[in-house]
Amino acid sequence: MMPAYFFAHGAPSLVLERHAYTDFLTGFAAGLPKQPKAIVLFSAHWEHTTQMISTADTYETIYDFSGFPDALYRITYPARGDLQLSEDIRALFARHGIPSRFDGERGLDHGAWAVLKLLFPDAGEIPVVALSVNRQLTNGEQYRIGSALAELREQDVLIIGSGGTVHSLRRLSWGAETADDWALTFDAWLQEKLEAWDTEALFDYRNRAPHAAEAVPTNEHFIPLLIAMGAGSPTRRAALLHRSYQLGSLSLSCWQFG
Repeated sequence: MMPAYFFAHGAPSLVLERHAYTDFLTGFAAGLPKQPKAIVLFSAHWEHTTQMISTADTYETIYDFSGFPDALYRITYPARGDLQLSEDIRALFARHGIPSRFDGERGLDHGAWAVLKLLFPDAGEIPVVALSVNRQLTNGEQYRIGSALAELREQDVLIIGSGGTVHSLRRLSWGAETADDWALTFDAWLQEKLEAWDTEALFDYRNRAPHAAEAVPTNEHFIPLLIAMGAGSPTRRAALLHRSYQLGSLSLSCWQFG
């Protein structure tokens, strides 16, 4: 069964950078048990109050940022969609009582394409279905969205959540060469609870985790982690594959579920 994954997408410039995390991402596909039949990706940068499912035939590349090098705006990732898979996803959501809608217009934001460009450089190689996140739901409901799609893993579909565990732009330390203690402490707590599959604690991380308010000032980047975890719920195994930091506290991590 194909595992599910959470990837931190860092800053938009991630795709232009070269460091331990980008080296990990560019080598990731070689370690998969087989090439995915398709990719289902939840991005922190597509927010909607209804669960949206892309039905795009070929995705436009969205540059949802400003002030970065010109080279970043020349990168494209014209991935193709998979309408049958989009319909299958909507049917699974309906079976689990999760309302959803199709969207055939939206392209891929940088939370999606910056990661995919590093994982699978050939945009035409594997079809992609993009999905939104909804910050108004409870953490248990986020997990349930992922678990509703868990059976797709049996069909060699790769389920990805793209966000960030410690993602506070106001707390970045420009020029910092080491990670801030508070960020390390939060991620250590998170690792303990993920590896124990302690959903009770994780769903209440806002009250239980040290430095939760600093690490997760708004939850849209944390949601994809819970969704990816939910997609791995049948096997309930979590493994940290990579973790490093930029700018003092911007966590660059990858978690495998299943």
